[in-house]
Amino acid sequence: MKITHVAAAVLMREDGSYLLGQRAADTFYPGYWEFPGGKVEAGESPREALVRELHEELGIEVLQATPWIVREHQYEHAHVKLHFFRVTQWRGELRDHVHAALSWQQIGANTVSPMLPANGPVLKALALPDFYAITHAADIGAEAQLAALEFALRHGVRLVQIREQALAEPQRTAFAAEAIRLTQSFGGRALINGDEDMALELGADGVHFPANQLMTRSSRPRLKLVGASCHTRTELEHAIELGLDFAVVGSINASPTHDMAEGIGWPAFQTLIAECPVPVFAIGGLGREHEQISRQHGAHGIAAIRAAWDQSSASNSLPA
Repeated sequence: MKITHVAAAVLMREDGSYLLGQRAADTFYPGYWEFPGGKVEAGESPREALVRELHEELGIEVLQATPWIVREHQYEHAHVKLHFFRVTQWRGELRDHVHAALSWQQIGANTVSPMLPANGPVLKALALPDFYAITHAADIGAEAQLAALEFALRHGVRLVQIREQALAEPQRTAFAAEAIRLTQSFGGRALINGDEDMALELGADGVHFPANQLMTRSSRPRLKLVGASCHTRTELEHAIELGLDFAVVGSINASPTHDMAEGIGWPAFQTLIAECPVPVFAIGGLGREHEQISRQHGAHGIAAIRAAWDQSSASNSLPA
């Protein structure tokens, strides 16, 4: 069946809410909810289609839209490839021209149903924070790292990777247990790097696999949230095949953590993650000041080790 390309918009307000539209009675899947958008016409790019469709459907002019994920779905009547964009700025008052209803929804608290099947998995991806903090207690000390973690959590960090293979036991387990407890007490999610058994034993929210460990896996582990570090398209495609929830790709800039004299840069990053169906965090010499440029190149957000614990940066850029 021929693939139909569709541009889909995740319109987001400053309070974090996003817009859904209910399909009209005279369409396929009447009454189902979807992200606004429509078919990419001949000669159009997905972004051009997005701009046109939002003007036709909602009467708005798109001012800022960044590429996000690309997902395929096989319906009975069509095979669609949906190019999702996060739309954060527009001009004009929303006016519904094609949907039966519009509804602003809060991330993680969707109140309308049913969702159009192709759009349902997007809600899980949308619930991922756009900043991924990675611990390095082996470098700065466990007490200092826990203090920095608490500060970051108080200022909005909600996704944390506990990456402490260099800590000796029993300190490693004790640190991980306290970091998980602390993160979850703020409503955040904590992942253990490379140790599925520890994640299960300590009640972590998930596990994060380094690239070499990822490539030995033949199935997804029994955890709610699973990510992986990827440096090549082969690794990224394996993560997708396993059904992982997100990936971390880099290093964008030179990174002592990854023993890289120079990074791959943004153009290579964008090529590597092209049409990826899962969110991708960029990593490597990056901080919160790089979030916008990362989005422009298709990233979900930023992952960071040292910059994650910069208190002056955190207090200036994250809500208390």
